[in-house]
Amino acid sequence: MEEKKDGFGSKIGFILAAAGSAIGLGNIWRFPYLAAKYGGGIFLLVYIILVVSFGFSLMVTEISLGRRTGKSVIGAYKQADSRFGFLGPVAAAVPFIITPYYCVIGGWVLKYFYVFVSGNADAATDSDYFGGFISQAGQPSIFFIIYAALTAAVVILGVQKGIESVSKILMPILVILSVGIAIYTMTLNGAVDGFKYYVLPNFEGFTVAKLLKTIVAAMGQLFYSMSLAMGIMVTYGSYMRKQDSIEGSVRQISFFDTLIAVIAGLIIVPSVFVFSGGDASALNAGPGLMFVTLPKVFDSMSGGRIVGTAFFVLVAFAALTSSVSLLETMVSIISERFKLQRVASTIVCVVIVIVMGMLSVLGYSSWSEVSIFGYQILDFFDFISNNIMMPIVALLTCILIGYVVKTKYIEDETTLNGEKFRSKGLYDVMTKYVCPAFMIIILLTPFFVDL
Repeated sequence: MEEKKDGFGSKIGFILAAAGSAIGLGNIWRFPYLAAKYGGGIFLLVYIILVVSFGFSLMVTEISLGRRTGKSVIGAYKQADSRFGFLGPVAAAVPFIITPYYCVIGGWVLKYFYVFVSGNADAATDSDYFGGFISQAGQPSIFFIIYAALTAAVVILGVQKGIESVSKILMPILVILSVGIAIYTMTLNGAVDGFKYYVLPNFEGFTVAKLLKTIVAAMGQLFYSMSLAMGIMVTYGSYMRKQDSIEGSVRQISFFDTLIAVIAGLIIVPSVFVFSGGDASALNAGPGLMFVTLPKVFDSMSGGRIVGTAFFVLVAFAALTSSVSLLETMVSIISERFKLQRVASTIVCVVIVIVMGMLSVLGYSSWSEVSIFGYQILDFFDFISNNIMMPIVALLTCILIGYVVKTKYIEDETTLNGEKFRSKGLYDVMTKYVCPAFMIIILLTPFFVDL
C-alpha cells in the first residue's frame, strides 16, 4: 500500500536539508586538497564562478524537475518525456552505488570520533594505525553497520520529522563547529603561511594546460559536492512546497555548501602547514589526509584531543546529512516503484547498503588482492559513479531540458509562485551550451590529460 507523499514543512527546512546533502566528506578534505594543489586562490576563484553558473543551472533543473513532477528520479524523467524514461534508472543507480561505500567511510569517521572521545587519540597518531584498522574485517564492519543504522533511523522518521528536523539541528552546529575550529587553527604559530598558501593565487608554473586541469578538477569537485546528477535534488525537489522560490533556495544552498568547503580549507591547510613545517606535500588526498595526517596535527596542538574530537564530530555530521539524502533517494525510488511504505522501503534499502558495503569493507581486508579494472573495490565504485555515470546523467539531462522539452519546462516551474526568474538568460545559455560542453570535457579529459 502506497502512503501519502511526505514533504518539507518549511522553506528553511528544505534549504538546510538540501545544503546538508551537498555538504559532505568531499567538502571537508577533498576541497582543501584540490585548492592547495591547483593554485590556491586560482582554484577558489574558478570554483566560485562554476558554483554560480554551472552548479546553479544544474541544481535549478533538478529541483524544478522534481517539484514539477512530484516523483522520484525514475518517474520524473519519464514524465518529462517518455523517450528519456531510460535516464531515470541510470540516475537512480548512482545512489545505489555510492551510498554503501559512503557509509563505509562514515563508519571510519565514527571509529576516529570514538578514538578521540575515549582518550585514545595517541594511538591514532601512528602512521600504521589507519591501515591496520581497515585491513581487518571485524571493527570496520561494526562501525559501518552502526553508521548505516543511524542513517536509516533518520530516514525512517520521514521527511519532516526525520530529515528536516535533524537538518535544522545539525546544520547550525556544523557551521558553528567549523567556524570555531577554523578560528582556533588560525591562532597557531605558522598558520598565517598556510592561510596565504590556501587563498592567494599561485601563478608559479601555471600554464594553459594547468588552467584546464584546474577547471576540470573544480568541476569534478562541484559535481558531487552539490549532490548533482545522482537523483538527490530531484527527490528533494519533489518534497518542496510550491510556494517557495526555487531560484532563491538554490542560491542559499550553494552559499552554505561553498562556505563550509572554504572554511574546511581554513581548518586543514593552515593546521597541516603548521604540523609539517610548510611542506605542501603533506596535503595529500583521500584517507591519508583525514585519517593519518590530521590525527598527528591534533596531537601536536595544545588541547588537541578536544579539537580533534570536535573535528570528527564535524565530519560525522557532514557525512550523516549526506548519507541521509542518499538513502532517502533510494527509499523514494523503492517506495514509488514497489508501492511500499517508508519503513519497509528503508529496510530493503539498508539491506542493499549493508550487502554492497561489505564488498568495500572486505576489499581492504579479506579481498584486498581483488581488483576491478585495476581499481580496489571501493575505488571502482567511486570511479564508475563519479567519473562516468554522473557526467552522463548531467549531459543527457541538459539535452532533455535544452533541446527536447525546452528550458521553458523548467522556467515555468521556477516562476510558479509569481516570482521572476532573474537568471533566465544565464540558465538558458548554461543548459543548452556550457553545461553539456563541461560534461563532455569531464568525460574525455581522463583519456588525454593526467590529472
